Amino acid sequence: MSATACLMLAAIGLPLVLLLACASQRLRPRLPALFAVAPLPALAVALFAQRGEMLSIGNEGFALHFALDAPGAMLLGVAALLWIGAGLYATGWLRTRTRRGGFIVCWFMTLTGCVGVFLAADLIGFYFLLAVLSVGASGLVLQGDGPEAHRAGALYLGLALAAEAFLLAGLILLAQAMPDGSLLIADAAEALADSPWRAPTLTLLLIGLGMKAGMVPLHFWMPLAYGAAPIPAAAVMSGAVVKASILALIRFVPLDVALPDFGLPLAALGLFGALYGVAIGITQANPKHVLAYSSVSQMGFLVGVIGMGMAAGDAATATGAAFYAAHHLLVKGALFLAVGTAMLTGRRHLWPLLIAAGFIALGLGGLPLTGGALAKYAAKDLLGDGLAASVAVVSSIASTLLMIHFLRRLQAGASSDPHARAPRRQALAWFAMALASVAVPWALYLEIPIDTLPKALAPSALWDGLWPVLVGVALAFALDRAGARLPRIPAGDIGIALGRGAGALLALGGAFERIDTYARRWTAASIALLILSLLFGWALTAWT
Repeated sequence: MSATACLMLAAIGLPLVLLLACASQRLRPRLPALFAVAPLPALAVALFAQRGEMLSIGNEGFALHFALDAPGAMLLGVAALLWIGAGLYATGWLRTRTRRGGFIVCWFMTLTGCVGVFLAADLIGFYFLLAVLSVGASGLVLQGDGPEAHRAGALYLGLALAAEAFLLAGLILLAQAMPDGSLLIADAAEALADSPWRAPTLTLLLIGLGMKAGMVPLHFWMPLAYGAAPIPAAAVMSGAVVKASILALIRFVPLDVALPDFGLPLAALGLFGALYGVAIGITQANPKHVLAYSSVSQMGFLVGVIGMGMAAGDAATATGAAFYAAHHLLVKGALFLAVGTAMLTGRRHLWPLLIAAGFIALGLGGLPLTGGALAKYAAKDLLGDGLAASVAVVSSIASTLLMIHFLRRLQAGASSDPHARAPRRQALAWFAMALASVAVPWALYLEIPIDTLPKALAPSALWDGLWPVLVGVALAFALDRAGARLPRIPAGDIGIALGRGAGALLALGGAFERIDTYARRWTAASIALLILSLLFGWALTAWT
């Protein structure tokens, strides 16, 4: 077995072994000490594994295949960093919990599924590990406090299963088009481009993956799940878990073939979501909900980029989208850890955290010299010069406005004790992730074939990134000075309305059940049968 195969086996095997070890009541309480160790093999794979080399587990009858491509390596590496940082935070957080077993099991289950999805090289392995990821992530949501966590966890799992039903149908159609019975993902995009069932296959895949990516209007699980989940769980879910759908889009969709009939509607829906997420996010008071709607916005923008790439048939979309997703993964994970750290920090010691959080948060709007500026620059050519590019500029202004609102809510959520300091472990995890959010995108940009660094740092490029941020900051302070009162929209927005509709449907179902119960009585059934017979006889007579 080659060194690359051994690394991939360790990357998937170590979290899986630790998950199986959770079955031991004696070992389970000791396993959180390995939260930050379990992702290390995955980080090693991203750094040292040979691209394209495959690990096969099984025999000629059935085998699971694992491999690493360039987008997968980028996202796996940054996801491993987040899992390490969030794992370090979680070990300190668990010390305050009395019931820890469920969180430990779900943590390792989610990690196993996450690493497995990033490395999966065949359709069966991808779908199976995506299901493991969904079950584990829903379990993490359930570890939150109160009935909101139970409701959000059930909703997350229900929508995940619905999305996977669409995906399964799409993957079956895709498998029918694969050459020589191959199930390798590497053959999927080419097979889909020439498939006679391309339209229904793409439709099913885009619906399923769009639901998992939090695309509007099926985004409402995000604020509910991220708001209810414990801080370390929300960090990995908003950062790493949701990126599985983006990586699948990159891998399954034939980006080197122009598909405007699918790409343009997808781009329009995604860019609408980019603005919608901000519009609802600025009405939220809970910083976790603000970050969740920011994820709705950022994922919408990312889907819009992929849609424009599909429409143009631009193969460079895969690299640009993966780089944008990698930056968002790091920043959003770090900002969720910042929320938890701020809650344990008094106002006298909060300023270093606010300054660091402000720098990386404004990077989501494209602040120069941040990873976000590089990510926006990488996406610029993919969006073109038309309406999509204009919407992207508006999105940068809106994201800046939303992040200013987040920083205010972050400050308001500080500990009531002005002299309080966050535990060293949690503070270290947060600052390490903040540093990674700044440094890692620069290191990645130097390694990927997007553009040269001098062009990204040219005065014109810096100004293109700076002025939308300045407009967003000015707009935020103007709204504050004007004392504008925004409505408070419940987290979940559309989902709340659907929930009320679900109550009406349940009531209607109960009414039909009572009618059915009554109709089964002998007298009622006899009268109904007599009436139906008379009507049937009358119909025959009238017909003749």
